[in-house]
Amino acid sequence: MARNKYPEQTLELIMAVSAKLFMEKGYDKTSIQDIINEVGMSKGAIYHHFMSKEEILEAVMNQRSDRTADMFQTLIQSTQAANAREKLISLLEALAVDHDAHSLDALLCSQIHNPQFVVKGIKDSVLQDATQLASLLKQGVKDGSIMTEYPDECAEVFLLLLNVWMNPVLFMRDIEGTVQRLQFLQLMMKQLGVDVVSDSLIQKVMEQYKNMGAFLNVE
Repeated sequence: MARNKYPEQTLELIMAVSAKLFMEKGYDKTSIQDIINEVGMSKGAIYHHFMSKEEILEAVMNQRSDRTADMFQTLIQSTQAANAREKLISLLEALAVDHDAHSLDALLCSQIHNPQFVVKGIKDSVLQDATQLASLLKQGVKDGSIMTEYPDECAEVFLLLLNVWMNPVLFMRDIEGTVQRLQFLQLMMKQLGVDVVSDSLIQKVMEQYKNMGAFLNVE
């Protein structure tokens, strides 16, 4: 058998095709054979890189998480603002409407009741995303725009509430209940000295939830 000279390109192709099928057909309705047919490779070539469909999903989600982290870092470096608080407000609003950051929202919704998936999201929020956010909060503490003695803890709590507790699909909430919780998050962060949840951010987050059909199955 000839050795694959471009394994990274092969991995990228498999993940790109798989993500497309997961979003178009749904994860549960997409089979390994569907992926094989779409990629145009042998079954052995696919299984050389991934042992299961679940492993492909994990790779797709890891790639998405890495790209979002890179995007956030790029925005931090390129966004101009008077202080760290204003920069963070702009960053959060930009991420809320960024197409690439939300390209897999439908796929995320389909896996929201998978315990392993939810736990991974919680760990990523604390171990990866919160680190970048905390760094910006610490800048705000230095320039006086953020007033907290606990930037690391505030970053973790904020992301856990925003990414997990706030999700209307996970907790089967309606629009009114989700808005109320976003407003609670806004008040809580303000009282903690991290006043970064703007009315505009709440509106944009709600629009994203509506776009991904987060409320369709809520009675």
